Amino acid sequence: MKRKVTLTVGQWVDLTFEQICAAAESMGFDGLELSFKSVVDLEKASRDLNYCEQIRDVMKKHNLDSWAISSHAIGQCVGDLYDKRLDIFIPEHLRGKPDEIRKWAIDSMMKVPAAAKNLSCPIVTTFMGSPIWKYFYSFPTTTQQMVEEGFDEIAVLWKPILDEFKRCGVSFAFEVHPSEIAFDYYTTCKLIEKLGRHEAFGINFDPSHLVWQGVDPVLFIRDFAPYIRHVHMKDVAVRKDGRSGILGSHLPFGDSRRGWNFRSVGRGDVDFEEIIRALNEISYKGPLSVEWEDNDMDRYHGAKESLEFIRKLEFPASEIKWL
Repeated sequence: MKRKVTLTVGQWVDLTFEQICAAAESMGFDGLELSFKSVVDLEKASRDLNYCEQIRDVMKKHNLDSWAISSHAIGQCVGDLYDKRLDIFIPEHLRGKPDEIRKWAIDSMMKVPAAAKNLSCPIVTTFMGSPIWKYFYSFPTTTQQMVEEGFDEIAVLWKPILDEFKRCGVSFAFEVHPSEIAFDYYTTCKLIEKLGRHEAFGINFDPSHLVWQGVDPVLFIRDFAPYIRHVHMKDVAVRKDGRSGILGSHLPFGDSRRGWNFRSVGRGDVDFEEIIRALNEISYKGPLSVEWEDNDMDRYHGAKESLEFIRKLEFPASEIKWL
């Protein structure tokens, strides 16, 4: 049986929830990867089953389901050191108050697994933030002690949250991503060890953030197979022309001068066939969630095209081993 294909709602939040559902249905998606804050009210979902039923009813009306919900914005505020970029994620009265922001984020993340369970979403995709991302380049000198302290801080902040996920029986799926405590292969290894191989910890796999760094997403799937809880389908095109580099030159996404840009699924450099084969190899049966981002393309055209590309490419694993 082929996997369900869902649409990540993050790029559609200028629409009402009803409009998002209608659009996803019209394009043929099986469901939505929901999002706390931008689409679903966390406080209501954590305590009001009638509210959760209303969310499910709207999706059901449009022949949609949901197997995952995002808490990226909240999770980012747990591990990050405050700067003005976090203001778009937090209640307005907390702006400029780092300690209160972190407390709000931790308290919110502790409510997330129960809210997801109330919504019948078995998976939560998220960021974790990082107190040391700004130190990724080693000048001024970044000591190994600073790195260790950053990972240790994340472990202290997140272990109680992971314990709550375990208690609620909801899967935790961290997205390995630049700006996070784990952003590539070896930082992911380090994070897993620092968390004591916590049994609740899992990964939301997204190849687009690995390819432009030069990390092989297929090797990532194979080596972190026990942790893959959810999958984003998102493409990226690396187009270095001798002037541009992988650090992006402070140019906005979509600018053709950048060394890389996100693309509609199937129009970049991600080898999705090999990814499907690797997912079959590790027996991943969860959803494939289209996180559509392409600044040069109409999003309705692009999301529908991405869905069609995945439907055509995706195939179940063989149940027979041929000689």
